[in-house]
Amino acid sequence: MPPTLASLVHHSALKLTVRAGEDHLDVPVRWVHASELADPVPYMEGGELLLITALKLDAEDAKAMRRYVKRLVGAGVVGLGFAVGVNYDEIPEALVATAQEEGLPLLEVPRRTPFIAISKAVSAAIAADQYRSVTAGFAAQRELTRQALTDGPEGLLTALAAQVDGWAALYDASGAVVATAPEWAGRRAARLTADVERLRDRPAPASSVVGGPDNEDRVELHTLGTGRRPRAALAVGTAAALGTAERYAVHSAIALLTLTTERSRSLQAAQERIGAAVLRMLLAGQPDHARAVAGDLFGGLLDAPFRIVVGESADGAALDALAEVVESAAARSGEAVLVVPEGPQRLVVLAVDDGAAVEACGEHAATLEAERASSATGERAGDEDDLVVGLSAPAGPIAAAAAYKQAEQALSVARRRGRVLVEHEQLAAGSVLPLLADDAVRAFADGLLRPLSEHDATGRGDLVASLRAWLSRHGQWDAAAADLGVHRHTLRYRMRRVEEILGRSLDDPDVRMELWLALKATAAAE
Repeated sequence: MPPTLASLVHHSALKLTVRAGEDHLDVPVRWVHASELADPVPYMEGGELLLITALKLDAEDAKAMRRYVKRLVGAGVVGLGFAVGVNYDEIPEALVATAQEEGLPLLEVPRRTPFIAISKAVSAAIAADQYRSVTAGFAAQRELTRQALTDGPEGLLTALAAQVDGWAALYDASGAVVATAPEWAGRRAARLTADVERLRDRPAPASSVVGGPDNEDRVELHTLGTGRRPRAALAVGTAAALGTAERYAVHSAIALLTLTTERSRSLQAAQERIGAAVLRMLLAGQPDHARAVAGDLFGGLLDAPFRIVVGESADGAALDALAEVVESAAARSGEAVLVVPEGPQRLVVLAVDDGAAVEACGEHAATLEAERASSATGERAGDEDDLVVGLSAPAGPIAAAAAYKQAEQALSVARRRGRVLVEHEQLAAGSVLPLLADDAVRAFADGLLRPLSEHDATGRGDLVASLRAWLSRHGQWDAAAADLGVHRHTLRYRMRRVEEILGRSLDDPDVRMELWLALKATAAAE
């Protein structure tokens, strides 16, 4: 530990005597400074032991001493050493009383003790303390390295918590807690998720301190990783600020965890290449080859129903965020997941049906939907840089190609509708009418029905309404005429006029289908 006033008082060679401030001798001494200035405060940094002979001070003036001592205390001076036998044979009572009132330790320095001896004692103690800290730091580094090699990140956290006499936690890229030491620290670590997320948004490397004397502990947060975006984060909780040895231990842990993270990154890249090969085999209808290549890498993913997710965005960060969401959710739940980038603007994911990864994907999409809905202009919904996602129905390895096509179809619909995510099952269970909102369909409908609308505009009949009524009644003349409130012969005449104007026969089921869809598309646009 650094030198204190108490250690200087107990130094047998210095022969110092405490005259005031006996209760404040445990304060560390950062340095020793001798000054005879009436006001040495401008030259102080705080933490010093000030040595004086009072050559330029009226140490017997109570008011002057009160001002002098108050300035020293305000500047952070931790003690005052007064040399007797030089200007004063003993320390004046005015100075002793004022120092006692202000709680400033006052040490009597005998004439035979030179100031330089006190400075050397403090300097030697500081050097010894630094040496001990460095030695302890190297020992901590060796222990942390050993634990990292034998027990991985969990063992490293355990060793780090012991070194700092506190607790430690590791977070993944999403801000979720991966591991803690000791185990009881899990609840404390979970409360810092929001702080970790804020730290992740800052340029790496980044760190911050949360908590303090009024809280249950002081926590330092540090990002991990060498890339532009942090791959993980470390939290270290202690009852007080870290000392030099503890600081060495934390920095060693950061370095070791960064190496572990970057190694995991390389392994992840290799896993992505294997995943891409597995995906190509599945889409090529070779599930047995896919299983052979995958081995145990993806667990039972290929043996259970899975979903295929296809995401697209011109913004690579949006795809990275989607990948982080599904991978983190799968890791927390112990699920296998296959994430394959297909170029810079496309991402394919194979995830367990009804699993945490699929659920997290849906929640992420819902969050983005809410953000777009709350946009002041509402223009982002159609932004080509926005993320769009298609989700297939549950499938197995044999039907992987069909599931991939389903995901692409759902993605296409999501893009047309300005949605973030669309599930293929929703399309199959819903109505075809929302699909008619496409601009090309509307243009076709307008072109097909325009001759009839132009005819009706002359006031010579109501052919569009008559056609709609007749088609809705499946060509039943009496029912359709009753709906229109006209005679069936009038309706027959109007349908002949429709055929003449359009040049198409209403006996053709394809013609009737196209006209009905055109009427529906027109109604949807109104």
